[in-house]
Amino acid sequence: MSQSSEPAKHDSVTPSRRDRLRPLELVGFAAVLGVFAGLVVLMATRDWVLALIFLGVGFIVSVVIVALVGLGGRPSAEDLEARKDLRRPDGKNWH
Repeated sequence: MSQSSEPAKHDSVTPSRRDRLRPLELVGFAAVLGVFAGLVVLMATRDWVLALIFLGVGFIVSVVIVALVGLGGRPSAEDLEARKDLRRPDGKNWH
């Protein structure tokens, strides 16, 4: 066996505060959209149960849409550089 059992050592990357809080911002944005949908339905129908249903559905739909929009973005320069380091499956040292 020519492969070593130890994984390759990489420099540890510490994300910035903005990178750490980004998921919380997106979930907060989805929560605001859900509350907005719930309030619109509550003011229109005065039915609490229906308003809570629309709040939950609005939250879930907005989380899915925000996630799909995030996946559709262009990768950053750091991501592109990290992808160059990956080895292809046809090489001997593929991980």
